[in-house]
Amino acid sequence: MILIIGLTGGIGSGKTKAADIFKQLGAGIIDADQIAHELTRPDGKAIDPIRKMFGDGVIGEDGSMNRVAMRKLAFSDTTARHKLESILHPLIYQETQRQLSRIQSEYAVLVVPLLLETGNYLQLINRILVIDCPESLQISRAMQRSKLSEQAVRDVMAIQCARDERLAQANDVIVNDSSEEHLQQQVQKLHQIYLDFARKPDF
Repeated sequence: MILIIGLTGGIGSGKTKAADIFKQLGAGIIDADQIAHELTRPDGKAIDPIRKMFGDGVIGEDGSMNRVAMRKLAFSDTTARHKLESILHPLIYQETQRQLSRIQSEYAVLVVPLLLETGNYLQLINRILVIDCPESLQISRAMQRSKLSEQAVRDVMAIQCARDERLAQANDVIVNDSSEEHLQQQVQKLHQIYLDFARKPDF
C-alpha cells in the first residue's frame, strides 16, 4: 500500500503542469484524462460502445471519438452526457486501478478533474490536493490552451464543483496564479511533505 494523492482543480487551473512537476520529482502519476484519451483513440476500448450508443456522427474519420462533436452533444443534452459517462467512467476506473497496482514510487498522484464531483475515487486516495486560481484566469487559460469559446469553458465549469466547495474539501492547496517558478516551489514543498507521510507506517 502506498500513499495516494488525489489531485484535482477546475478547468484551466494548471493540473497537468503541477502533475508534470511531481513526475519530474519522482512521483508516480496516473492521469484520468490521459486514460480517457487512450480509450477514445482509434480501436480504444470505448469506441465501439460509444458508436453503438451515439452513432457514427461522434466518430471521426480516423476512428477516434470526435471530441468537438461529443462535447457539443454532451453539453447540450444532460442525458447524453450521463450516457457517455456511464461508458467511460467504469473503463477509466478499471485502468486507474491497474496502473496504481504497478506504481513503484514512494507515493502516487492520481489526477482526476471530477474527483470531488463523482466521488468514485475518494476511497482510493489518502489526501486531496486542489490546484486553485481565480475563475477569470481559468477561463482565459482554457480558451488559449484548448481554443474553446468563453461559453464552452463556462459550460465545463458549470458541471464542476464551485471553487469554494472544492477548496473546502482540500487537504492541501496549490495557488497557481502567477509564474511557473512559483508553482514549482509549491510542488517541491508538498513533494517533501508527501515523502515524509509516505515513509510513516500509518499514514
